[in-house]
Amino acid sequence: MLMRTDPFRELDRLAQQLMGPGTWSKPSAMPMDAYREGDEYVVAFDLPGVTAEAIDIDVERNMLTVKAERRPVTRADDVQMELSERPLGVFSRQIVLADTLDTEHIQADYDAGVLTLRIPIAERAKPRKISIGIGTGHKEISG
Repeated sequence: MLMRTDPFRELDRLAQQLMGPGTWSKPSAMPMDAYREGDEYVVAFDLPGVTAEAIDIDVERNMLTVKAERRPVTRADDVQMELSERPLGVFSRQIVLADTLDTEHIQADYDAGVLTLRIPIAERAKPRKISIGIGTGHKEISG
């Protein structure tokens, strides 16, 4: 079996542990996918372990901001943690949206740890046919 390895993965994990969790002033990044599907632009963010109440979505002009916070799970006093690799803290992502997107009608769904935003393409940006008028003759413009 062939396995891909990333030599920097362990370095990234170590750096994340040393720098600590993200804060609201210095959040960690969150992975995302973005693609066009028909007349919508779809953006999906991975936020496993985050409750829907801990997600904040803002749009100001053409800047989309998504912030989320993953808090530690409260455990009983007799629990001894053996390994903790799941990052905690604040995660954030900002995306500049094109003027051709309709930011007034963004839909957000959160299911199985994935936040999916559907942003419709604005009517003015959709392709349309231009009709050609047939004139009776040539017109000359003099100046």
